Amino acid sequence: MSIKEEDFIEELKRIVKQKGLKYTEQREIVLSILLQADDHLTAEEIYNKIKEEFPETNVGIATVYRALSFLEEVELIASINFGTDGKKYESNAKSHHDHLICTDCSKIIEFIDDEIEKRQEKVAKANKFKITGHSMQLYGLCEDCQK
Repeated sequence: MSIKEEDFIEELKRIVKQKGLKYTEQREIVLSILLQADDHLTAEEIYNKIKEEFPETNVGIATVYRALSFLEEVELIASINFGTDGKKYESNAKSHHDHLICTDCSKIIEFIDDEIEKRQEKVAKANKFKITGHSMQLYGLCEDCQK
């Protein structure tokens, strides 16, 4: 477990205690899988990874969905909604980034653009608005799906 992952697990424990809830191994496992993932994962993919990597743990798909909902509520993870195709999840351990999302194959490309970030601040300032957070998702077709 990396230092960053340990920090996130400690933050999960702190939040659960603060809310007066019971700490569960299932939430920790779901968070750990997302912290280690190189990709955005669906609940089903997370469930399958649990079965593969933690076969001794008894976790049902409903538990995975509940854990994801809780982790998103306390802002340890984020999701991208694909409408009727569901959601894909990622941890909030990475630095801020935005997404290009292919509407054909659901591929997600992460990007960082300083000019876009500066422009958002400029627009906010011009409107006397203080940005406390944002998420940018651009939809279209990836290179492979344009062929």
